[in-house]
Amino acid sequence: MLKNLESYQVVLASNSPRRQELLAKLGIEFIVKPSQGEENYPATLDSSLVAEFLAKQKSDWFTSFEKNELYITSDTVVVLDGTILGKPVDKTEAIQMLKNLSGKKHEVITGVSLKSKLKNKLFSVKTKVTFKNLTEEEIEYYVNIFKPFDKAGSYGIQEWIGMIGITEIEGSYFNVMGLPTQVLFEELKRF
Repeated sequence: MLKNLESYQVVLASNSPRRQELLAKLGIEFIVKPSQGEENYPATLDSSLVAEFLAKQKSDWFTSFEKNELYITSDTVVVLDGTILGKPVDKTEAIQMLKNLSGKKHEVITGVSLKSKLKNKLFSVKTKVTFKNLTEEEIEYYVNIFKPFDKAGSYGIQEWIGMIGITEIEGSYFNVMGLPTQVLFEELKRF
């Protein structure tokens, strides 16, 4: 579909099965080469800029290019009232994050970097998500069964908690899953 990508070896620098699934569904052939390094950002950085910062940081770990590679790196953050909710370290933190999200609207921001030997493109997409008032029983059931410890904000929109708990989405559903597919497709068309 994207003729301009035929000259590239597209590399998704992510172990995320959700990102791999979404990129494959766009009809893009790619290989997976996870980025290596520790993710961190300045504590003073505005929360709306963190996802792009981390996506660029991941792309900067790749300094040599073979076969005209095009690297796609990304990072997704959940922001509640200006505070970033990362991945929970344990069950207690996961439950607390979901209690904090309960009955509120938050933002999910995914930053994406496209990088080849000659070009760079960095962008981000925001989606607003609203949860109903979740009961303690619903939260504990979700955390015990789905163990969302690898997910920013302690939830996957495509999982049970998203099906029963999300009342409104303003923006891209797929962005909340981990890749803003519509914007990514348009950016890849132009790359």
